[in-house]
Amino acid sequence: MSGLVLLTGASGFIGKHIALSALNRGWTVRGTLRSPARGDEVRAALRPHLTDAAALDRLGFVTADLEQDTGWADAMAGVVAVIHCASPFPITQPTDAETLIRPAVQGTRRVLAAAAAAGVRRVVLTSSVAAVLDPRRQRVQDETDWCDPAAPGVSPYEASKTLAERAAWDIAAAEGLELTTINPGFVLGPPLDRHFGSSLGLVQRILQGRDPMLPPLGLPMVDVRDVAELHLRALDRPETAGRRYIAAAGSMWLADWGRVLKAEGPGRRIPTRTAPAWMVRLLARFDPGLRVALPKLGVLEQVSAARAERDMDLRFVPADAALRAAARWLVDEGLVRG
Repeated sequence: MSGLVLLTGASGFIGKHIALSALNRGWTVRGTLRSPARGDEVRAALRPHLTDAAALDRLGFVTADLEQDTGWADAMAGVVAVIHCASPFPITQPTDAETLIRPAVQGTRRVLAAAAAAGVRRVVLTSSVAAVLDPRRQRVQDETDWCDPAAPGVSPYEASKTLAERAAWDIAAAEGLELTTINPGFVLGPPLDRHFGSSLGLVQRILQGRDPMLPPLGLPMVDVRDVAELHLRALDRPETAGRRYIAAAGSMWLADWGRVLKAEGPGRRIPTRTAPAWMVRLLARFDPGLRVALPKLGVLEQVSAARAERDMDLRFVPADAALRAAARWLVDEGLVRG
């Protein structure tokens, strides 16, 4: 892959890692930002990790908002491919689902339509295993599976990712775009700066011992560096167009997270026991962060990343190693009390 690549969501946790890997490969990157003031933040985050400091000369920014038409035509000028990474990821789900669904779906439509209008054919979209998983399917799930956004208990986030990816495939078919989607599990690993959104909030909460026990939940997990690598390998491999790729190294119960983190910081009061489901349901009446978990209590969500391993020739960082890397970063940065 060579030429100018447009990266939406360049200031995000995943977006910064994609930008870093692309620049280290010698690519030219144009990132989209809602606020132009964040350009300096992104450059400062990338600078210490670049193999060549001059690579920042190949990084530029444009201002564009997923909920506004302004700026997208200019953003596509001279672009050979688009990585659409921008999408909100909250820990606490909103009371109005549309606050998540609208920007995710309309933003995806806006970006892909602008790409098609500019003659850009190659697009890689950051989706999620949320667009794959259904807790009613008690088996390992893969890229042939889809979340049903109308099913009972589906969160606004899960609906937003599913509907946005569905919209992307519809537009790709209508416009002849060469689309690949990357569907990460819960993204961990080390951020490049302190502006990492909500992805590491759960690790931070467990490290701080806020809860005596952990909910009976099991999540697919992946290191952010592998997620970034998959986006770039997808662009390097035109044969991946038309396919979804799950990015996950394995699944772990939250109680196992606690045991890994306890071993990492033995002096900390880190929970390692699993709370009974009835207790979580009771606490969820007072803690909005727990309510989204209720439909998945007692479920170890499992996915297969065999397609990504085969087609992309990638060996994933183990799930527990990604968790430890996130924890070490949080502790080293002084973001964990106690």
